[in-house]
Amino acid sequence: MSGQDDVAAVLPPSLPPRPWPWEHGRWRGLVFQFVVLAAVVGVVVWMGSNAWGELKNFGFSFLGNTAGFEISFKLIDYDRAGTYLDVLIVGLLNTLLVAALGIVLATVLGFVVGIARLSPNWIVSRLATAYVEFVRNVPLLLWILFFYLALIPTLPVAKQAVSLGDWLFLTNRGLFIPKLHWGETAWMVLVAFIAAIIGAIATTRWARRRQLATGKRPPDLLIGIALVVGLPVLAFFAAGMPVSLEYPELKGFNFKGGLALQPELFALVLALTIYTATYIAEIVRSGIEGVSKGQSEAASALGLSRGQRLRLVVIPQAMRIIIPPLTSQYLNLTKNSSLATAIAYPDVVAVFAGTALAKEGREIEILGITALIYLTLSLVTSLVMNLYNRRIQLTER
Repeated sequence: MSGQDDVAAVLPPSLPPRPWPWEHGRWRGLVFQFVVLAAVVGVVVWMGSNAWGELKNFGFSFLGNTAGFEISFKLIDYDRAGTYLDVLIVGLLNTLLVAALGIVLATVLGFVVGIARLSPNWIVSRLATAYVEFVRNVPLLLWILFFYLALIPTLPVAKQAVSLGDWLFLTNRGLFIPKLHWGETAWMVLVAFIAAIIGAIATTRWARRRQLATGKRPPDLLIGIALVVGLPVLAFFAAGMPVSLEYPELKGFNFKGGLALQPELFALVLALTIYTATYIAEIVRSGIEGVSKGQSEAASALGLSRGQRLRLVVIPQAMRIIIPPLTSQYLNLTKNSSLATAIAYPDVVAVFAGTALAKEGREIEILGITALIYLTLSLVTSLVMNLYNRRIQLTER
């Protein structure tokens, strides 16, 4: 026994069995990555082979072909003899109209509701809270359908239209307002309006510097309003009144003349406005609450009223918090306007990526152009808002 023990002591200990490569974490990870990569490449190759037939005829020459269909609402002259490029322009302008109206109206309503949520009046604050919580928890598409299918049909017929004087008429066939006709010298009014805006901005900057220097702020808001209103009016009379109004008139069973805003546009803008305003209201509320209460107390100690504290002290500081999320809401509103197809409003998706695509069959080109349009609108909106945000940010010393 002692001899066997001596031999066992001299021999090296037996090594454990080598594990399979699969049991090693590194090899297992490499295998999984290879499988995923092969699957992705396979899907791309399969999609490319299916699209190859379309890519052989890829091109945009079809934009010069005759469209051959009418569009119910357009901001420029168009008829069925127009080209697909004309259809694209009409749809784009209709989309821009909805986006511009929605952004302006939703911003105004959102700021009003956001400030109302912080009101010391219990009824006002609770009504604003109820509006926000109810509207934003219902899908936007449902609001669009509600206004178009349930609200618009309840409006009166043309002979019983809801009117504001002799220039605005609301019926179940749309909203009828006066239409502007521009004369040859109307450019003077436009130049005066632009100059008035520049003057109002310069006045605001001067008033701010004056306040910092003397502690007193001139009435820059009243001066700005007087410039924006008064200067174009003076130019209007100086140019010989080159701008005239065409009023809508009831003839038969409908209104003729003026500018008719069809029910689809009215319902879409209304739905986008009240829906997006709820999110803007929450952004405004959180931005105001993010400003130190000491700022408001200091402004109150200087004798400023509640409205002056909000306009001159609180909201300018809150804008640094409000602008970034507000930009996202503007982008969402512009993209959500594509839901217009649900009520047949002729935006760029409905007439170009819808009717034109069904007639011409250029899926890759048409959908690519439509996607590029929304991408461009989003990038331009983000650029403008980021420039404004950079301007109002605090500068570190």
